[in-house]
Amino acid sequence: MGNSSAVTRRDFLKTGAAGGAALVIGFHLSPLALADQAQDQEKKSINPLDAWVRITPDNRVTLILGKSEMGQGIMTALPMILAEELCVDWKQVSVEQAPTNPKIYQHGTGGSGSVAGSWLPLRRAGAAAREMLVAAAAQKWEVSPDTCEARDGQVVHGNPKRYLSYGELVQAAAKLPIPNLNTVPLKNSNDFTLVGHDTRRFEARDKTTGAAMFGIDSRVPGMLFAVVARCPVFGGELASFDVTKAKAVPGVRDVIPFKTSGRGASVSDGIAVLADNSWAAIQGRNALEVKWNEGPAAKESSAELHRAFLANAAKPGSVVRNEGHADAVLASSPKRIEAAYELPFAPHACMEPMNCTVHIRPDGAEAWVPTQAPQWAQAVIAEAAKLPPEKVTVHTTLMGGGFGRRYQADFVMEAAQVAKASGKPVMVLWTREDDMQHDFYRPASYHKMQGALDAQGNLAAWKHFQTSTSIAAKWNQDGREKPWEGEFGTGATIAYTTPNLRIEYTLAESSVPRAWWRSVEHSSSGFVVESFVDELAAAAGQDPLAFRLKLIGGDRKIPQFGEDKEPPLDTARLKGVLRLAASKGDWGKPLAKGMGRGIATFYSFNSYTAAVAEVSVKDNAVQLLRLVYAVDCGRPINPDGIRAQVESAAIYGLSAVLHDAITISGGRVEQSNFHDYQMPRIHETPKTEVHVVMSKEAPTGIGEPGLPVVAPAMCNAIYAATGKRIRRLPLRNEDLA
Repeated sequence: MGNSSAVTRRDFLKTGAAGGAALVIGFHLSPLALADQAQDQEKKSINPLDAWVRITPDNRVTLILGKSEMGQGIMTALPMILAEELCVDWKQVSVEQAPTNPKIYQHGTGGSGSVAGSWLPLRRAGAAAREMLVAAAAQKWEVSPDTCEARDGQVVHGNPKRYLSYGELVQAAAKLPIPNLNTVPLKNSNDFTLVGHDTRRFEARDKTTGAAMFGIDSRVPGMLFAVVARCPVFGGELASFDVTKAKAVPGVRDVIPFKTSGRGASVSDGIAVLADNSWAAIQGRNALEVKWNEGPAAKESSAELHRAFLANAAKPGSVVRNEGHADAVLASSPKRIEAAYELPFAPHACMEPMNCTVHIRPDGAEAWVPTQAPQWAQAVIAEAAKLPPEKVTVHTTLMGGGFGRRYQADFVMEAAQVAKASGKPVMVLWTREDDMQHDFYRPASYHKMQGALDAQGNLAAWKHFQTSTSIAAKWNQDGREKPWEGEFGTGATIAYTTPNLRIEYTLAESSVPRAWWRSVEHSSSGFVVESFVDELAAAAGQDPLAFRLKLIGGDRKIPQFGEDKEPPLDTARLKGVLRLAASKGDWGKPLAKGMGRGIATFYSFNSYTAAVAEVSVKDNAVQLLRLVYAVDCGRPINPDGIRAQVESAAIYGLSAVLHDAITISGGRVEQSNFHDYQMPRIHETPKTEVHVVMSKEAPTGIGEPGLPVVAPAMCNAIYAATGKRIRRLPLRNEDLA
């Protein structure tokens, strides 16, 4: 993470407002490392500001934010930071979703980076505004600012006390010089009264009462609903169609063929059925008579991809990292351990299916989009409508889950194309089957692991070979030249000490779309690395926790491989979460027969997580009974929000262990809905405990880091209970027999 979070003097704007003065402050949030491919897709603008703070005479503080709320709680955590530095009562603070205007805001929400990138800028903005308000009060009272104190949205002075509210001071404050933002005094963290304390979610009441507006709730006068027929085979093209029966369905108003291309999606054909309501549109689509040219992808299958994985693993791959002489040590080692791990494609399965509402007029366009990338959505609609982006208004709505899926714009492009052709406001609504069969999936991957132990049980050599359907190779030519980028993550920065390390990669070709999935490559690397470390511990005859701590060794900082600008891995913090999870998870205490505990740790998104899983295995059926987490994501802003995020990641990760598998046959996805793509049921979910380290380090990501440790902790627990190693996901009965 760079030092671009600094606020400059020209980032501040003080303006008058109708009905009275307002203090309005604009500032930059730090651009965090989202996926390079997504950044390539978004239209960038020159030096935009990310957020604005507005203080008005009615004593209200509003944070206008260019970030998307998808259930991760940033509409609570970010204003908490601002309120802390501003010294205002939490009840005085509100949040507004920023309009999509690249000249003013930098949009984009992903990479578990919203809080991390906002911490310092929000503190500085709040502190600067606080100092200006204090200075304005001091001038009015003709006293030194040092004798005044900001407290609960007021400036206080003297004994007996006299008060002026922020609202009474904004007009005078707007006339004062801006403090030097590099030296503006920030609150001592020991004085924090809001940051670090559990706080109710800003949007919780509206979500509870049904008042919250998600994308799927959008309604526009005269709006039609559209569902789209797509080729079931990836990359297929439209051959012919007959709309007679579809148009005969009551409520169907039109049938429109179209082709998507450009910024929004890969080139593909679709037929949209427009109707008065979604049910009529779905029935109209069912009545369509369509023939498709399926194309070369029709030959693809999961079985064929597995054979390609095995063929790739039988040959050397491209060298990604090589230190020492791993191959030579492995060849001569008397204690060599080998294992192969395989993970399938996985969908996002957002609870709210993809949808987008667009109205295109000759003079402009307006859209309501549940998106993680409003700028990208705006550019896609502008391209389809042949309008300049500033003529396209995008309203970013709440989302029923994002997980990286809503960083894509394929569903936006469909809505834009259909709205342009129809001349009416249109909501393109995906069904669950559409979501399941036309997703951008987590890559399928195969990993061959090799390790060598010396006579003392130390790690003499480590080799990690991976072949996968690379995300980078999907998105651009540069990605095909270096397809391993984004496929290892911090799995290439192992904390376990070894003098000989080698990492290799081979691209597996596939037409299956793939992109960012919750925790992205860390979900695969975490499972592989932490499962194999357990296998090494067993081969060494050592306790898995003690073995990990020994291999991590002394306190040191390890630079992230290939990520020079990222903070190094701090082994002291990694060991800290390991020990905390072990302590809280009763590591080492006896369990009944058929039960076992497993442990795993991982470093991702600059955060440290560890988990202890407790399982019961009976008649080849596995029950995850308890999952105990320790997380160190720097200074916690809203601990309750952190716990919620980690609990959510636990369920998402558990789904990958128990059920998550998208399989391909004839170039198409075999699964269609939750009847043949199972999600965890209540009886399958564990008692989950999340222990948050009350660190004073800068905040880091938490939306995704809870996921990578779930699968290895659970599978290591299965081994402890049964002696069976789980090396492929999801679980299969035959792997437990």
